[in-house]
Amino acid sequence: MRVQNIIRRPLITEKSTQLKDERGIVAFEVDNRANKLEVKRAVEAQFKVKVAEVRIARMHGKNRRQGRFVGRRPDWKKAYVRLADGEKPIEFFEGV
Repeated sequence: MRVQNIIRRPLITEKSTQLKDERGIVAFEVDNRANKLEVKRAVEAQFKVKVAEVRIARMHGKNRRQGRFVGRRPDWKKAYVRLADGEKPIEFFEGV
């Protein structure tokens, strides 16, 4: 699997922002087939930082309905990446 395809997008929520500010942990949506080592290599390659720890959580897709039609959102995977001590934080909206 290519390094560019492992990280889908950063997760910018209240919880992830608080984790980033307090503990240096950044959250990403990652490919369903990616494991901890692949996520670690992808973050280190793309953002040029040193990763201390990676935790992965499987998120189950929600059931959604529109009128009488019922559908289901797909399952996805979330990764919490803790940066090593002394590393610069990853900023997603530097120019905004």
